[in-house]
Amino acid sequence: MSLKPILKLDWATHEAAKYACENWHYSKKMPVNKTVKVGVWENNKFIGVVIFSPGATPQLYKTYNITQQQGCELTRIALSKHITPVSKILSIALKLLKKSNPGIKLVISFADTKESHHGGIYQATNWIYVGTACPRKLPKINGKFIHERSLSVLVKNGKIKRDQCEWVMALPKHKYLMPLDDDMRKKISMLKKPYPKRESSKEIVASENHSEEGGENPTDSLHSF
Repeated sequence: MSLKPILKLDWATHEAAKYACENWHYSKKMPVNKTVKVGVWENNKFIGVVIFSPGATPQLYKTYNITQQQGCELTRIALSKHITPVSKILSIALKLLKKSNPGIKLVISFADTKESHHGGIYQATNWIYVGTACPRKLPKINGKFIHERSLSVLVKNGKIKRDQCEWVMALPKHKYLMPLDDDMRKKISMLKKPYPKRESSKEIVASENHSEEGGENPTDSLHSF
């Protein structure tokens, strides 16, 4: 009978978060904007990171009558092989986010349909599903989609010209909301829609099936659960 692992969450360094994203997330990239990085350890082994970001634009939050400072986006759950359910890891990460940023009222996240994701982890942690985000054209380089902010960085650094990109209509993404206070929950509850179902047996939810091993402790971990 296996013993329950000792789970610890604490703030991760940029280097640790970058390593986790590049090795254990399907995008293989670290978000380019400012981030809140929550590191995850099992039995004193670093197994990944949960990352929150401000969001692409203030427009993301206008629908919910809040400012960009009152909302954020869950942009990465990058985990290696682990025992603890992702739902528990995410729930604790949200508590740490709320405690350290008491002004935040709402977290938004997207499940990428082009990766056959339907948002199983958000459904398991009781997020509110509000449908799909409007599809839009995104830049594609060497056959791969990249974020517009990443393209801007590449252009600014002279690594590529904007007209060298192919602009392709991306598939819509499932949109989920997590309210962090009762008032916000009341505001968005009327937007709730039935959860989408898994469309493909190939879906990998938040690295549950990844087999890579975690590394040593890149930062001290203080919060045990």
